[in-house]
Amino acid sequence: MVTNLHSPERQLIELRIEHADLDAMIDRAADDSPVDELMMRRLKKRRLSLRDEIARVERELQPNEPA
Repeated sequence: MVTNLHSPERQLIELRIEHADLDAMIDRAADDSPVDELMMRRLKKRRLSLRDEIARVERELQPNEPA
């Protein structure tokens, strides 16, 4: 079976993995004392960007309007 490495399904999986990794990283960083606020803001901004990208790919895979 040949898998397209650039397929939207594959991209969605990779985005979800990266989002989960960022969640874990943010949780670990929040436990550190003192908290690096700049790093936390950057991580959270990246996580939000990933969430938007995930939503875009999901819409691409499952359009709301019938074809």
